[in-house]
Amino acid sequence: MKLCIIGSGYVGLVSGACFAEVGHNVICVDNNQAKVDMLLSGKIPIYEPGLEELIHKNVAAKRLHFTTSTEDGVDGSEAVFIAVPTPPQSDGSVDLSYIEKVAREIAVVLKAGEYRVIVDKSTVPVRTGEKVAETIRRYNKTGAEFDVVSNPEFLREGCAVPDLMKPDRIVIGGNSEKAIALMQKVYEPFMAPVLVTDINSAELIKHAANSFLALKISYINAVAQICEASGADVEKVADGIGSDKRIGRNFLNAGIGYGGSCFPKDIAAFIAISDDLGVPFTLLKEVEKINATQRERFLGKIRAALWVLQEKKIAVWGLTFKPDTDDVRSSVAVDVVRDLIAEGADVTVFDPKGMEKAAEHKLVEGAKYAASPLEAAQDAEALVIATEWRDFEAVDLEDLKKVMHTPLIFDGRNLLDPETVRAAGLTYTSIGRA
Repeated sequence: MKLCIIGSGYVGLVSGACFAEVGHNVICVDNNQAKVDMLLSGKIPIYEPGLEELIHKNVAAKRLHFTTSTEDGVDGSEAVFIAVPTPPQSDGSVDLSYIEKVAREIAVVLKAGEYRVIVDKSTVPVRTGEKVAETIRRYNKTGAEFDVVSNPEFLREGCAVPDLMKPDRIVIGGNSEKAIALMQKVYEPFMAPVLVTDINSAELIKHAANSFLALKISYINAVAQICEASGADVEKVADGIGSDKRIGRNFLNAGIGYGGSCFPKDIAAFIAISDDLGVPFTLLKEVEKINATQRERFLGKIRAALWVLQEKKIAVWGLTFKPDTDDVRSSVAVDVVRDLIAEGADVTVFDPKGMEKAAEHKLVEGAKYAASPLEAAQDAEALVIATEWRDFEAVDLEDLKKVMHTPLIFDGRNLLDPETVRAAGLTYTSIGRA
């Protein structure tokens, strides 16, 4: 099949590469000429394990193409995926201006006599599909035949390629049998369970799923606070809870809170959506509150040990919101660095993939960048682990102790084993563990 994907960010680029990998002919459209030029030259604008190899392979096979022209993308494509940003607004609601703009662009180039399925791939509020269809009808002057469907993505940054190639489920929401049949044909090569719903239900599924996962994170962080007060071990408690197959162990990891480009935005959006519908989601407001206080509690531990942070040399390992990505958007690790700098600390950071983008967007102005974990820790009076990169587990603790001025470690991700760290002669503080 010939497919068009408008938007070449994390979702659009990974989706395009994976659709091409299973044999579809894919054209990715982006209005950023510099990004398109980069992709045409063989460079990849984001880091995602396995993505670069997949793109190069399918470009060489002439199944994957890039352009800035919406018309070129839509022309001849059986399905047109909208995968543009849906950033949050100040009140937590979703900015749908990019979606609306793309819907108008599609409307202008749709031709009479050619059927298209327009696919909302971006995470959008319920009833957005109705607005997209209304917009296309308003701006299309040819009477072109089309249907709008919702096909939410469930990609996790850091493992997005396997998530798309071997998905847990594929959700297709639509009100047209013809559109549903075409979408099932698109996904037939993936051999995954397909859930067919109405369009409104499909749109709600993504927000509801991410909100539930965020709830699990805030729940275990609240439990971690009780563990610290009682002398229990949150890791053992999480194992005990997670061994119940009705609950599961995933996302029961205590730390300094969730971040990234999805969870904070999607929880805020779901709260705003619920408020607009007259059904306030007060539970999610508490999820947000716990997440915000978790970082402050962690900073309180650092203050308690160092007393005054002014002019203290502190190393921070990690800037990305999670490992195996270069995404620093809405990263709790970045927030921690900013908090330390705001209190006058002398901060040096290291991240295997996130420093370039943090520097490009000036996210941690005032911090120094190091070339390695040990260089960051040189003469530090404290070390903060803010992202759970496996690279940090591999650092020799004896070497770490030698380079630090004061061997204090504050592990915000419970990455290291407490007994091992203390046996090496370092003072160790984590989340919800004695």
